[in-house]
Amino acid sequence: MGSGLKLPVGIDSFEKIRKNGYYYVDKTKLIEQLVENGSEVTLFTRPRRFGKTLNMSMLRSFFETDADASLFDGLYISEKKELCDKYMGKHPVLFLSLKNVEGLTYEDAKYRITELIGIEAQHFSFLASSDRLSDNEKEQYKAIIALQQGRYSMDEKILISSIYLMSRFLYKHYGQKTVILIDECDVPLDKAFQNGYYREMVSLIRGLFGMALKTNDSLQFAILTGCLRISKESIFTGLNNFKVLSVLDSRFDEQFGFTDPEVKKILDDYDLTSHFDEIKEWYDGYHFGNTDIYCPWDVINYTDQLRYDPSTRPQDFWSNSSGNAIVRRFIDKADISTRNEIEGLIAGEWIEKDIVPELTYDEIDKSIENLWSVLFTTGYLTHKGCTESGKYRLVIPNREVRNLFVRKIREWFADVSRNDGKTLETLCSALVNKEPEKIGQIFGDYLWNTISIRDTAAARERKENFYHGILLGLLGYKSDWLIKSNAESGTGYSDILIEVPDNRTGIVIELKYAENGDMDAACKAALEQIENVLGTFLLLGMVLYAVQARIEVLDVALVGLIRECGHDFGGLGSFHGVIGRKTGETGCTRRAVEQ
Repeated sequence: MGSGLKLPVGIDSFEKIRKNGYYYVDKTKLIEQLVENGSEVTLFTRPRRFGKTLNMSMLRSFFETDADASLFDGLYISEKKELCDKYMGKHPVLFLSLKNVEGLTYEDAKYRITELIGIEAQHFSFLASSDRLSDNEKEQYKAIIALQQGRYSMDEKILISSIYLMSRFLYKHYGQKTVILIDECDVPLDKAFQNGYYREMVSLIRGLFGMALKTNDSLQFAILTGCLRISKESIFTGLNNFKVLSVLDSRFDEQFGFTDPEVKKILDDYDLTSHFDEIKEWYDGYHFGNTDIYCPWDVINYTDQLRYDPSTRPQDFWSNSSGNAIVRRFIDKADISTRNEIEGLIAGEWIEKDIVPELTYDEIDKSIENLWSVLFTTGYLTHKGCTESGKYRLVIPNREVRNLFVRKIREWFADVSRNDGKTLETLCSALVNKEPEKIGQIFGDYLWNTISIRDTAAARERKENFYHGILLGLLGYKSDWLIKSNAESGTGYSDILIEVPDNRTGIVIELKYAENGDMDAACKAALEQIENVLGTFLLLGMVLYAVQARIEVLDVALVGLIRECGHDFGGLGSFHGVIGRKTGETGCTRRAVEQ
């Protein structure tokens, strides 16, 4: 049973997992598929945190000379005896992971690559005295590993030829061709683009890959991984032995990420099967080839937390594991039409887009259509099939990524807020002063001028999440207010909880979707929920709603409650203000809420 095994949170070494008693989801069928595939150079493009590095580590452990066969005991590939006899432990392997190659300058990033290659070359220190290498070749090897004052000293010309030379030296020493594994090959280009030395890095990577992968008689095969399908013209010029396997390809579709049966097996092994539905809602939804895929990083992290605290709630593990600059760039470039599409995605709809299969980094920002393609290939969107015209139906894959979009929209609105301080000061003052008409007018204007509010068929909670994010962004204007989102309070959770330190005021805002425009029902539900959270501390409830421009269909109810701290109310008195954008009329209705 897996319950006796540790979960490998953040461990991407196959050897460490297998030797040190960690749980492993068997992906060794990848070896069989690669051998059958027969391509000399293969690029796998998958989003980050989908097991690329662990799979590359597994390949190294299998193919490298003097491989430890016990690492594969009980796994799928161990049953393929003929294949194991032919390939296991038969090839020298060069393994380079470029995921940490970055720097503010080209020289910094270039040295990171120099260092990586130098460290990998030192694993083969026997080459310096190999009787199968010429004296000149030994000198070339020594130049690759040479140090000056503790730093690798090879110049750029040696660096460009270093991977090719190492493959050649290993082939001559062992008499077996070299396997080259390059993980996260696009990271240096991404960092270079962000920091302004993109063309220099393209030239360096093109030289490295061109020498090592094109017409290299010492090469058995090469496997590369990355997030983006880098344009062949920018990096892989003249490489005719090259095969790209993206998330759209049905081949290898189960080998990166977890499938439904694999997730069920994990949960069963740890007696956590009751959590399957929430894991599916939060972390499933990716569609690779013909297979639905879970993000393995999320599943492992959440399962590990559930082992120690079964009551823990799902979290945003994937979206918080690294920067989300691409989403920020996308939001910054979005026009009103694109913002409407974002709203639709958050509401659970799909949008139809052409996917550009190959892009250079300097092309990404040239068109919003290119950014849609990047969001798709990097895992922020997935697809639900194609139209007859070849366009892809793009959707947000799961709740975790939807939360990310809501947060980024909140940030965007916060930026808007900083540019309109006077209006936002008025909004915040109106909240403290209990002025529902003014709140409704200001909030409605923001919605009217920036985001289209549509009467969609999406689930209620998805609509509420969208407006939740917008309101949080606007409220972020008040840097001295303590604002909590989905904070636990009393016996439940409040959508937004605000503490205003200056006048000892607390504000609770609850958002509700008004079914069929039934504002009274939405108000009642919100007040009941607030009552459950705050008990007797009820003073003021407000209902605000906005209307879609042109067709004027009621869409959302924002129900809030303001209470003043330090008061004890014997009875529960409240009133709500209804602000009608459709008619321009405002009415207030006083109602009693029984204790």
